[in-house]
Amino acid sequence: MNKKIKIGQIGTGHMHAYKYASLKLHPDVFDIIGVAEDDPKRREAAQNSIRYKDANWMSSDELLARSDVDAILVEVEELATVEVAMKCLLAGKHLHVDKPGGEDLKAFEQLLEEAERRHLTVQMGYMYRNSPAIEFCIKAVHEGLLGRIATIDAAMSRFDGEDTRSRFIPFQKGAAYIFLCHLIDIAVKLMGEPERVIPLSSCTRDDGLVDNGFTVLTFPGGCSASLRTTIVEVEGNLRRNLVICGDKGTLTVQPLELETNKAGGRVFLNLRESYGEFEKGLHEIPQPPLRDRYEDHLLEFARIVRGEISNPYSYEHERLVQTCHLKACGYKG
Repeated sequence: MNKKIKIGQIGTGHMHAYKYASLKLHPDVFDIIGVAEDDPKRREAAQNSIRYKDANWMSSDELLARSDVDAILVEVEELATVEVAMKCLLAGKHLHVDKPGGEDLKAFEQLLEEAERRHLTVQMGYMYRNSPAIEFCIKAVHEGLLGRIATIDAAMSRFDGEDTRSRFIPFQKGAAYIFLCHLIDIAVKLMGEPERVIPLSSCTRDDGLVDNGFTVLTFPGGCSASLRTTIVEVEGNLRRNLVICGDKGTLTVQPLELETNKAGGRVFLNLRESYGEFEKGLHEIPQPPLRDRYEDHLLEFARIVRGEISNPYSYEHERLVQTCHLKACGYKG
């Protein structure tokens, strides 16, 4: 029997801290040691939430001091992730760190360098990783199904009211900082390092929040990627999509996810000529049954921690994605 991963979670303030529930789906894989929330108000709110029912609460120092803990989910508020993640690394823990990797590129690079030096895992919490729809696209591009790629277009939008808008204001680049990273992760996985990253985000209101995120990446060979995320699009969740165009065919994923937080969307392939098992013309590619958004991501994390597989997203990939992301948002330095 495979060894259970003894795991804990630090923080409840991240937008995606709800993935604690994803851990609970596999008690045969994860032994949840505890949850740490050092902010008294956040801890009280979390303790009153059904999401954390039956959680074993402790301080972050208590959790990190336990020698039997293999790994930590870092789910603190978005500007504190790198600092807390480094503290976990120094305690010898493997990490799942929710995205993005902070506003300071040097601090994030130091985190990766320390992890690599200690031979510890850093898995970033990009929610479209392990999506079967996105995995199909990556495989198709890398195996030449679409031929020479010319354009990538992606949108990941939503509509947020004043309460959520105020939550994004502390980030220098607002909503662009929170959401563009997902699409950049996909584009870099598809095409590698871009030649240029052009920031084009903007504000649509007078509150100073960058609420209309947009960037263009250009890659060797002439491919360009236009990536958009806005929080002022009515029913934007329904239009989340990825379109990859090559000289042999086009792949479209729309929506990127079904039933909101489920991994896997609808995939459409349009080929100029038949290729292998795929016929000429437009048809939908069947997808496996929907699963929890983070279920396969965390199961992969367990396999990496056990040493069964190498992390498919290298330290260098994480470094490149974060570098491109900060450039795409318009951060300087």
